[in-house]
Amino acid sequence: MSLVKFLTSKTFFKHLALAVIAIVVLSFIMLKWLNITTNHGEFVVVPDLKGKSLKTAKIELNDLDLEFKLKDSANFNPNYPKFAIIEQEPKAGSKVKENRKIYLITNPSGYRKVKIPNILKRTFRQAKPQLEALEFKIGKITYIDNIGKDVVLGMKHKGKTLKPNTMLPLTSTIDLVLGNGNR
Repeated sequence: MSLVKFLTSKTFFKHLALAVIAIVVLSFIMLKWLNITTNHGEFVVVPDLKGKSLKTAKIELNDLDLEFKLKDSANFNPNYPKFAIIEQEPKAGSKVKENRKIYLITNPSGYRKVKIPNILKRTFRQAKPQLEALEFKIGKITYIDNIGKDVVLGMKHKGKTLKPNTMLPLTSTIDLVLGNGNR
């Protein structure tokens, strides 16, 4: 039998029709299966977790069949309690599928610690911007007899004497002892 004769025979058209029907049926079954397994059209609204504790967030997310993953902590934000959630991804109100991971960033327990620069024997005019650049606050200024007027002779934090390179949390208040210019 030649190829042209086979392509025009009833047997060929029967097999071609069966193949088309099989493809249509398999495609229909596959699409229905995908709709069922991917929960097509079903979404969960992400709750607003900002300011909440991890324990509360875990309960809320479990109720919605969502998971969470902690990302690295951010810089300390004094507007939120310690270890509270300060950011989330995806944002609150977003629609997501069940079992989606919600990435959370928490507030650390306090400001990170920074080394105090060596400002001893420098003038107050030089020391002040150096401390403020590191986000330290200048507290009480006391004067003692010393020939160097406004020269930094000592540093204190909460009454304790500080040495250069001591680690203190950001925004700590540093009291300074300066010379008054008298012998």
